[in-house]
Amino acid sequence: MPRLDAPNFYYTQEDILFQETKKKEGLTWSVHRAQAIFGFSPYSIVNLIGTLCAYAAICKHEGLPLKFPGTKASWECYVDVSDADLIAEQCIWAGLEPQAGNQAYNISNGDVFKWKHFWKILAEQFGIEDFGFEEGSSPDFRLKEAMKDKGQVWEEIVRENGLQPTKLEEVAQWWGPDFLYRRDDMVVSMNKAKEHSFLGFRNSKNSFTTWIQKNKALKLCHDNVSPLLWMPRVFL
Repeated sequence: MPRLDAPNFYYTQEDILFQETKKKEGLTWSVHRAQAIFGFSPYSIVNLIGTLCAYAAICKHEGLPLKFPGTKASWECYVDVSDADLIAEQCIWAGLEPQAGNQAYNISNGDVFKWKHFWKILAEQFGIEDFGFEEGSSPDFRLKEAMKDKGQVWEEIVRENGLQPTKLEEVAQWWGPDFLYRRDDMVVSMNKAKEHSFLGFRNSKNSFTTWIQKNKALKLCHDNVSPLLWMPRVFL
């Protein structure tokens, strides 16, 4: 699709990329357009899994319901996401596949789901029985506001469970879910990548669970339930 007629810093990044690759003969570029990313990225400004884990851990610690911080449309619509490992896999493929040079590709797991189903998985991972979308709730319920005074609570969780010494703002960025959970259906097509021979995919449910468990295994969150083992995935 053509670019939108609106400011977007990604367009600036792409333009710099295009200009720089022209300076060296034989150098090609590739662009990889991901959806919301399931991965492990503490201390970053976009960390969806870590943020959801921190939110769930706080709810568990305080005995609060794991309330979905978004609209009903976002709760019930179909969405897709991008596993961090799959993005890396496509980047490696693009660097080795001749026809992938100077091309832009969508990159998503290749399946779709509804947050109303994955929210149950998040609750189960933290032993929370009261969870979900609250009918009639205010559309203004946002994590940025609900979690703004939870820094001390997070310190208690860290201390009581022997977690890595982190501050809440280092492992959770509330603006991400607040933005994500106010969108309707938004899925991308992987047809171009498939036609160019990239056939990688991920099971989003397994991806979601795996990255949550990595946060637990590396002691960046705790569920106060039972320890879960995380088996790292590798690709060659």
